[in-house]
Amino acid sequence: MSLFNSIIFGPIKSRRLGSSLGVNLMPDTGKVCTFDCIYCECGYNKDNKGGKIPSKEIVLHEMEEKFRELSEKGEKLDVITFAGNGEPTLHPDFAEIIDQTIKYRDKYFPHAKISVLSNSTKIDDPSVFGALEKVDNNILKLDSVFPETVSIMDKPVSKSFDIKKVIDDLKRFNGNVIIQTMFLRGEHNGQKVDNTTEKEVNGLLEAYKEIKPKQVMIYSLDRPTPEKNLQKVSREELDIIADKIRNEGFDVVVG
Repeated sequence: MSLFNSIIFGPIKSRRLGSSLGVNLMPDTGKVCTFDCIYCECGYNKDNKGGKIPSKEIVLHEMEEKFRELSEKGEKLDVITFAGNGEPTLHPDFAEIIDQTIKYRDKYFPHAKISVLSNSTKIDDPSVFGALEKVDNNILKLDSVFPETVSIMDKPVSKSFDIKKVIDDLKRFNGNVIIQTMFLRGEHNGQKVDNTTEKEVNGLLEAYKEIKPKQVMIYSLDRPTPEKNLQKVSREELDIIADKIRNEGFDVVVG
């Protein structure tokens, strides 16, 4: 498993987003997340506990320094991506950081897009929702519509987590959202998991129809996972699922 050991990292070549400068709003020494996904490249929450969330001031200082450095070198930047060691929207100043990032982007890299990779658990917070409305790529997770599958794959930390409520909140973006779905199969703690079945895919399709996202991103395992009994879904299978989604009128990207 691997953690991001800095606030700003990259630029790296993202398989879905292009030349991407990463922003990690969580501790650089541990993971903080509202999910404990069995496929997370950062490992399980319990294995990477600890660390201090960086202040807004430190984040913005390091961000502008990096923007200035890249600009002076004449480097190209396609996207500024908020991701890293956990859930970025957990930062207490997330909305203010997004506002300032937009200003820096407009100054240094006006053609770059701002992306946020989020697990959708904080979109009921008005400040988080408002901030996500402002970014170019509001990329939110939806791995399954079935609570039993979500509980195995994503392992929500909160006992009050309700996938139906999340879907209702996703609908509030009125299409200004990109849905990202991880497909996998395998076993965790003796429980089988497979969100590629006809039931699972049809359930996701119905949710996509309700949410009306501007794009759907689907992908499978690409990095080491904390649960070892997982299987990557082949590109051929992903393409079949993608075609089924496209047939419903959606723009689909296969990662």
